[in-house]
Amino acid sequence: MDQDSESCWVSLPDVCLEKVFMYLGDRNRFNAALVCKKWNKIMYSAVLWKSRTIIFRGRSSLSHTTEYQSAIWYIKKFGRLLEHLEIRFLNSYSFFLTRKFQIAMKTILLRLSRTNKCLKSLSIPHLELERMVWKSKVKNAFVHSLSHFLRKKGRHLESFNVRGARMTLEHGCSILKSLSSTRNVAYASVLSIEDLFSHHISAYNSDFFQQTMSAFQNLKTLSLNYNCVSDKLLDMLHENCSHSLTSLNIKCHIYDPHMHVVKGISWKKLAKEAKDLKVNFFFERVLLFSRLSAILLPEIPMGSISLTSCYFHDPDWFVKPTLTDLLPNYRNTLQMLTLEYNDIHESLDEVLIELVLECKKLHYLKVWAFLDVSFVEIILQKQMEGKCCLTTFKVRVYTQRYDTAEEDGALHAIFLKYMDIIIPRINYFVIAYPMV
Repeated sequence: MDQDSESCWVSLPDVCLEKVFMYLGDRNRFNAALVCKKWNKIMYSAVLWKSRTIIFRGRSSLSHTTEYQSAIWYIKKFGRLLEHLEIRFLNSYSFFLTRKFQIAMKTILLRLSRTNKCLKSLSIPHLELERMVWKSKVKNAFVHSLSHFLRKKGRHLESFNVRGARMTLEHGCSILKSLSSTRNVAYASVLSIEDLFSHHISAYNSDFFQQTMSAFQNLKTLSLNYNCVSDKLLDMLHENCSHSLTSLNIKCHIYDPHMHVVKGISWKKLAKEAKDLKVNFFFERVLLFSRLSAILLPEIPMGSISLTSCYFHDPDWFVKPTLTDLLPNYRNTLQMLTLEYNDIHESLDEVLIELVLECKKLHYLKVWAFLDVSFVEIILQKQMEGKCCLTTFKVRVYTQRYDTAEEDGALHAIFLKYMDIIIPRINYFVIAYPMV
């Protein structure tokens, strides 16, 4: 390094050095900290350590046994600076590893509860505690540690994510209740409890769950399963969160209880007060019209709908009635539509085109289905004519042939024809896909 270069680096403002350090991994940061006192000081800047994702990969090889020690060391050294923490436990395939993870989490959470005063978000997704590798003693110990931490620090959290925990109703509610302050008020604005409970649990019918959720007074975004939704929950959101609630994300899975009735008047009352609310539904293998018609009520302020399924040769398994009779109810609000459906016996081209033209605010369209290539051209033609306003257009044209050369050629020709509107205006992904 010549003298001029050295002078340039020495005179670089702290904020610029912090930006450079943000691109470095931990090892390179520590090496850089050895250069001089100024760089050493920069290395301990709070901005460099306020966000962290800690991953436990669940491997028992010698090279990975230090994962737990490294995580604990980091929390002891920089935990006081953390504002956003995500912890992931991957590949949990043995009792030994779950026990090891539980012990590490106990240490991490205890240390954070003593030293950290600025944590704003905590995410511990996809634990799947209902799996056999999680013994009751280990699960109870983990829930106890997390609940103890949340009772101390939960009232300061703005965002809390335990999606995919798959735990009992008692464990799930005890964790959520721990977010409340001594006045029984929870201040988190973003709450993700999608798949918090095991598949079979009807949380909508639980007074314990309703009472627990009543503590949340400032929710902006709530993500949960349809087996948690009830008239009581919507009334609670109306009373406590209508001033703040803007996004309600609801997952409906075939194995979750979803045959209960939620009244349209409850949706209407919530939508009237929460004027900025957008409801987003994600259906997985729930496609029967009789079930969808009981869920997709016209009073819902629908922002997006995702219908993902496989065809199971059921005589009542048709998606066309949903597209023609239910979704047009949201013509004034629907912004995003996703459809993944592999039934070759049902032609959807015409009804999809009609729906796109009818929903004037629809800007995102993702369709994986047996379609004719002409579907893509018609949509692009309507876009050119100003009859639709798509900014994202993703299509997989399913075909029963291994060789998709014919479809690929046709799609390429369509792209060249409409590239003047695609390139500057549309996030475009269209391919032919063999579904054999």
